[in-house]
Amino acid sequence: MAKSIMVTAEGYKKLEEELDYLKGEKRKEIAEKIKVARSYGDLSENSEYDDAKNEQAILEARIATIEATLKVAVIIDENASNETVHVGSVVRLDNVSTGREVTYRITGSNEANPREAKISDESPVGKGLLGHCVGDVVEIETPAGLMTFKVLEISK
Repeated sequence: MAKSIMVTAEGYKKLEEELDYLKGEKRKEIAEKIKVARSYGDLSENSEYDDAKNEQAILEARIATIEATLKVAVIIDENASNETVHVGSVVRLDNVSTGREVTYRITGSNEANPREAKISDESPVGKGLLGHCVGDVVEIETPAGLMTFKVLEISK
């Protein structure tokens, strides 16, 4: 059985919209490129045709990935309590190791984006924070070494 993937309602909607775009507009665009490239004649030496077919293969792989994700997606209950850290929580932390405050949103792995301070529930820090409460001090083994965090605030 496939492993479920945690996703926010917003993330689920974005995947559905991307899938609709790829299956509709993007497929038509690539089909037109293939049709035009075929009109150039000999396919054995036709780089435009090869490029269009490669683009089509990449598109179909992305469609398959999104469809597989949507089949096993579990939408996060965003009305869950803020008593403990869970997927969907926004957590303000004191990074005791560095003396700096950080804020992360715990997301499913497919929505994680460290540049936007969205970390996966499967990452060392995300996994280590799950289930903890405000005031808890948590030691987490990360690729950079052992880090200590104090949970300051949990919100949505």
